[in-house]
Amino acid sequence: MDTTKMKTVIVGGGFAGINLAQQLLKSSQNIHVTLVDRNNYNFFPPLLYQVATGFLDVSNISYPYRRLFRNQPNFTFQMGELLEIRPDQNTIELSTGELHYDNLIIATGTTSNYFGMQNIEKYSLPMKTIDDAIALKNTLLSRLEIASRTQDKAERKRLTTIVVAGGGPTGVEVAGMLSELRQNIFKKDYPELADLSFDIYLVDGMATLLTPMSEKSQAYTLKSLTNMGVQVKLNKRVTDFQGERVSFADGEVIETRNLIWAAGVTSQRFKGLPVESYGRGNRLLVDAFNKVQGEGNIYAIGDNCLQTTDPAFTGGHPQVAQVAIQQGQNLAKNLVATMNGGNQKPFTYHDKGSMAIIGRNKAVTDLPKPAIHMNGFIAWLMWLFVHLISLVNFRNKLKTAYNWVAAYLSKDQHLRMIVKSRTLQEEEADHWR
Repeated sequence: MDTTKMKTVIVGGGFAGINLAQQLLKSSQNIHVTLVDRNNYNFFPPLLYQVATGFLDVSNISYPYRRLFRNQPNFTFQMGELLEIRPDQNTIELSTGELHYDNLIIATGTTSNYFGMQNIEKYSLPMKTIDDAIALKNTLLSRLEIASRTQDKAERKRLTTIVVAGGGPTGVEVAGMLSELRQNIFKKDYPELADLSFDIYLVDGMATLLTPMSEKSQAYTLKSLTNMGVQVKLNKRVTDFQGERVSFADGEVIETRNLIWAAGVTSQRFKGLPVESYGRGNRLLVDAFNKVQGEGNIYAIGDNCLQTTDPAFTGGHPQVAQVAIQQGQNLAKNLVATMNGGNQKPFTYHDKGSMAIIGRNKAVTDLPKPAIHMNGFIAWLMWLFVHLISLVNFRNKLKTAYNWVAAYLSKDQHLRMIVKSRTLQEEEADHWR
């Protein structure tokens, strides 16, 4: 590494980190970028639910960092997890060693928030990472296999009932996809279970689904899911799940072994930064230029930062991909400008709208200026197009497009393989012991 170049360390290779790194490498030859991530690949979170339900392969939505940044002489990748920040020494401690920085950018995103409910953390199925998505698919398919063999009717019912907690885009998309699996696949693949209803519940503590979206989108989504056979329960707060039943604050219980948790996110706290640096949801408080409050050369971008200086978003920006992308690009320009003696530009978010897919030919889209709502087939096509072009490279786009076309024409897919983890093997053994 050329020691004369500005050492910029980016922790986290999601939307924010990748866009920052790409913009820096494109804009200046005097900056060396080191990207740190606990995984050796970038992945596309909005399509995790399709991996979890077997409609896409992991390789469709992920790509190795080293391949992505190949032939970039000013780039280094280090796999590791951030353990400690030492601002007075301009160093960070990773699980794999120590790094020195001139500028440190934290872009670690969020993790699942269980709101302190330890049983739910232990027994539910989250969906924030590739590992989560694979585990969810393997677990659901393994439990269907168990259900096809057991003679215990109550247990069969629990194994084939699914509760999705969280009425945001992820919860809606998972519930919709599961409904399509139930309609087109489950009873064909598991004739032993043809007499079962495969109940699917979508529950949320709020009074509406897709709370940040328009009332038209909320109403269309509720009607569509209900027509698809999803049992939507609103104003229902989950309080416990011990592996066999979901309990709610109002005393209701749903017997099931399958709780998919998409009910909230939180950011991480890092040793070395004071408590005063964090706001709600453990998000790092930053100024108009994404600099962490009280720090001279530490920045935070994306879901793990809380910025209240944007006039249109004084309560902080939504934790969505476009905010992360735009913050990464803006910070890159500011770092280059500062290095060249220029002026920085405060971040302002350009809201491009929001969308959610519900099922086959069903989606909702809200555009902000002018305020336009769309639903149905056109919104569905828009969702497909936006997510396809947002994938990191042409290979991913091509493979995903092929899978989507094949699945649409056949109403089926071929990725329902169970790759057993030790946990799943132990669960099956316990069940038949």
